[in-house]
Amino acid sequence: MNAAGTARVAEAAARLRDGGAAELRLLVVSTGEVYGEAERPFTEADEPRPQSPYAASKVGAEVAALEVGRRSGLPVIVARPFTHTGPGQRTAFFVPALLERLREARRSGRRAVRVGNLAPVRDLTDVRDVVRAYAMLLTDGEAGAAYNVSRGEGVALSDLFARMAAAVGVDAVPEPDPELMRRADLPFLVGDSTKLQRATGWAPTISIDQTLADMLDAEAH
Repeated sequence: MNAAGTARVAEAAARLRDGGAAELRLLVVSTGEVYGEAERPFTEADEPRPQSPYAASKVGAEVAALEVGRRSGLPVIVARPFTHTGPGQRTAFFVPALLERLREARRSGRRAVRVGNLAPVRDLTDVRDVVRAYAMLLTDGEAGAAYNVSRGEGVALSDLFARMAAAVGVDAVPEPDPELMRRADLPFLVGDSTKLQRATGWAPTISIDQTLADMLDAEAH
């Protein structure tokens, strides 16, 4: 779906443009995971080295869409968002799932909260800031270029656990659960969004703590 599906969408967009939709532009949402593993923030000059089937499929999506763009003249821009979350995200994802377990710990009075690997460092941005970046790239992004969408700061998941527990108001301790461990977890995934900021003027405006507070407020209602 990620690779072949994106190729089909790009082809359809190219046909629409040939049919007279001259202002049509295509934004391909990839992922910061395409870069693989490093110990420093990634820039767009870094070569993709995917280390999971998901990341590899996103590289395929980028290549397919950019090929259509070169062949047809369709303006294609690639966004590479790093980890993001916000109100409404499903509990299949790390932050809302952990918030749910922390809230249950507060209700039950149990301090131990099941967790996966909390050693990795992630670059966490609010989804509302990320979507704003997408809209700005559709207007100001350069065709054929890729842009990191990221805060540019890493936070260890262990630190994030503590901040989330404080937001929920529970004195919790993490309890490692083998069932929550991922087989392949990049130890460090942080992006440099300087290129995006220079092209569009974008900058993240919502702090991590505000994101967590908004997510809790959304769950309460």
